[in-house]
Amino acid sequence: MDTFDIWHLPMSLPTGLPLRRQIWIAGHLVDLLIGERLALQIDGGHHVGAQRDEDIRHDAALRLMGYHVIRVSYTQVVDRWEQVQDLVMRAVAQGLHRARRS
Repeated sequence: MDTFDIWHLPMSLPTGLPLRRQIWIAGHLVDLLIGERLALQIDGGHHVGAQRDEDIRHDAALRLMGYHVIRVSYTQVVDRWEQVQDLVMRAVAQGLHRARRS
């Protein structure tokens, strides 16, 4: 994510849930890693054409590594945060933020 500070989001996530922003996984930045395995990716207007193709490739690589990806637009985050927050909270409720234990 380019100019928006993700820590300014009205995040109401469960206490103690680790949040890490702008971390490198599989050779690309993940905007926000929630827990161990839930990646929130926020796309700006430049995520078209070749950039969009690369985003799709990176999402596939993350999935093959056991991550769950929620990809939303910058506009959704800024103008419809409640919908994004609902997606994140539903994923957390399903345990998608946790690493699988074998």
